[in-house]
Amino acid sequence: MSIEIKVPAMGESVTEATVARWFKKEGESVSRDEPVLELETDKVTVEVPAPAAGSIESIAVTAGTTVQVGAVLGSIAEGKGGKTVAAPAAPPAQTKSEAPTPKAEAPKPAPATRSEAPTMPSAQRIARESGVPTSTVPGTGRDGRVTKGDMLEALEARATKPAQAVAAPSGPRLHADREEKVPMSRLRKTIALRLKESQNTAAQLTTFNEVDMTRIMALRAEYKDSFEKKHGVRLGFMGFFAKASIAALKELPTINAEIEGDNIIYKNYYDLGIAVSTDRGLVVPVVRDADQLSLAAIEKAVMDFGTRARDNKIKLEELQGGTFSITNGGVFGSLMSTPILNSPQSGILGMHKIQQRPMAINGKIEIRPMMYLALSYDHRLVDGRDAVTFLVRVKENLEDPGRLLLDV
Repeated sequence: MSIEIKVPAMGESVTEATVARWFKKEGESVSRDEPVLELETDKVTVEVPAPAAGSIESIAVTAGTTVQVGAVLGSIAEGKGGKTVAAPAAPPAQTKSEAPTPKAEAPKPAPATRSEAPTMPSAQRIARESGVPTSTVPGTGRDGRVTKGDMLEALEARATKPAQAVAAPSGPRLHADREEKVPMSRLRKTIALRLKESQNTAAQLTTFNEVDMTRIMALRAEYKDSFEKKHGVRLGFMGFFAKASIAALKELPTINAEIEGDNIIYKNYYDLGIAVSTDRGLVVPVVRDADQLSLAAIEKAVMDFGTRARDNKIKLEELQGGTFSITNGGVFGSLMSTPILNSPQSGILGMHKIQQRPMAINGKIEIRPMMYLALSYDHRLVDGRDAVTFLVRVKENLEDPGRLLLDV
């Protein structure tokens, strides 16, 4: 019996993916739930498991092809002795709705009028965030609908226009024999597009402060062993910064809000995005309702996200949403930076390297472990006074952790 391998549903806002690679060839045996190929979305890479045990009967879509959710990728001949197909045939036994249609080969219909071409919700969200009206984008979806892919292509075209205006060097590259050209991954292209989109949309500004980490480091030194023994996780810095940020966000709600059209959406919940670096790029999984979690629970969530992100096990729904983000460039030795907003959020806190520096304390010079803090914010919504106050509150909470315990 032949079992189809299809593109699985991958989250509310994800409608398409790119086939990154096949782990199996036609004729090779597979076990049920064994990964047979890898799909790359604009958020994360997903492994597609075998729906049954048997052998790969056909591979209908090659690596590099863009496919829609539900499209047929190939088939498995069920049973241990599944037949081997000598040559891949044209995808015969597929219905029109199931046949994979490589996006690059699909002819784009003429733009439809707005009344004839309703916009997909994911495309509407991108239009709101980017300021690019869907009426200016040709729709390639059913009945001329504008899809998320259409919007991303339009934004990418806009982002590359200035670069194309600068004349590229003519003729062969001087050291072409010593260079290597590789295509950008879907994730890397999306990261580049989203960051540029964020810069083009928001009025971004960054303000700085510094925090004396003496008391936090003393707490960690005193309780790290008992904390790890009780909670099964190492006592890091992120839990303290998350708690300090949430306390400040409660006092300054605009930094936890976002702009939607002509409206401001105030969010009475605190979903913190924690930036995690992987070999494929930066991902920002979200700790939901972080204000309701203990410091230990936040540390566990951060550790779990870090491990699964590097193992490519993060779920798509864990990357969606978020009201405020924290990124720690200090783990790579960064002394100071200006983080870019994670659109449509209005604020992101940048942590940096802890460095021993001479400080004037009560009229005396002392060597203290200091860290620069950076808050990048959307100046359309957040005033400079609120941004500065936010960093001052974070600084106060970290330099005197008792404030967090007493909620003062």
